[in-house]
Amino acid sequence: MRIFLVEDNALSREILAQWLTLVPGARVVHVAATSAAAVDWLGRNADGWDLAVIDLFLADGHGFDVLRRCRDRSAHQRAVMLTNYTRDPVRDNARREGADAVFDKGGEMKEFITWCRDYQLAIAG
Repeated sequence: MRIFLVEDNALSREILAQWLTLVPGARVVHVAATSAAAVDWLGRNADGWDLAVIDLFLADGHGFDVLRRCRDRSAHQRAVMLTNYTRDPVRDNARREGADAVFDKGGEMKEFITWCRDYQLAIAG
């Protein structure tokens, strides 16, 4: 599973990379720290990812812009918002903007990894 990671915090990127080692076959293919860089990469690599993991607050804006860019994705591609800010209405807004799931970085990492494993199994066929 090819993961596109959108996260502006270096420590969070390191922690996420550690968590993602728990998903067999998962590998991060690109990292973007800003909304602009993420949208640009998606525009040039429409088929270069299977899962986009997107933080809500980025150095130059928010992950909703990235989610909107992911709307035109292929049927097998998924987008997940992974954030510390999951209070309502964030979850509803993220889903409305195209997130397949929303997870709290602080309290739902096990659920996130389980979701990723299930998705990996589904695309591996």
